[in-house]
Amino acid sequence: MSKRVTEIVEQLVTPILDEMKLELVDIEYVKEGSNWFLRLFVDSETGIDIEECGIVSERLSEKLDELDPIPHNYFLEVSSPGAERPLKKEDDFKKAIGKHVHIKTYEPINGEKTLEGVLADFDGQTVTVTVTVKTRKKQVEIPYEKVAKARLAVTFN
Repeated sequence: MSKRVTEIVEQLVTPILDEMKLELVDIEYVKEGSNWFLRLFVDSETGIDIEECGIVSERLSEKLDELDPIPHNYFLEVSSPGAERPLKKEDDFKKAIGKHVHIKTYEPINGEKTLEGVLADFDGQTVTVTVTVKTRKKQVEIPYEKVAKARLAVTFN
C-alpha cells in the first residue's frame, strides 16, 4: 500500500511542482508509532523556503481531500531535503559531482558497504568516489545498481 500511495501522491503533486518550478526529491509514507506520515521533500536550483513548502502543502492537501487515496489519518509534511539531500535519480548523481557524499551499497565494494568521500564521476553505470584512507586518497568505482542509498554529506573541516 505504501508504494501505491507514493505513486498516487507523485502524480498529484507533479503538476503543482512543475507550475512552481520546483523539483520532487523524495516521498515517504511511513508509520511511526501509531501515526502515519506522508512526507514530501522538494527543492529548486535556488533552494526552497517555508512559504513555498506551505503552498505545496495546501495545494496537495486539497487534491488529496478530493481523491481521498489514503484510508486513514496521516500527517502531511512538505520540506526541503536539507543539507544531506538524498541522491535518488541519475540526475541527482550528476549534479553532485565534486561534492562530499555518503553511499551505502547492497554488497561490499573492496570489503566496505559504506563509503564516504567526494563524488568524482558518474557515467550512468558507475559511481566513482574519491575516498581518503588514513592520508592516502584512492578512487573507488561502484556499479550504480549496487548503490542502496546515497546522500550528500556535510563535512566539518
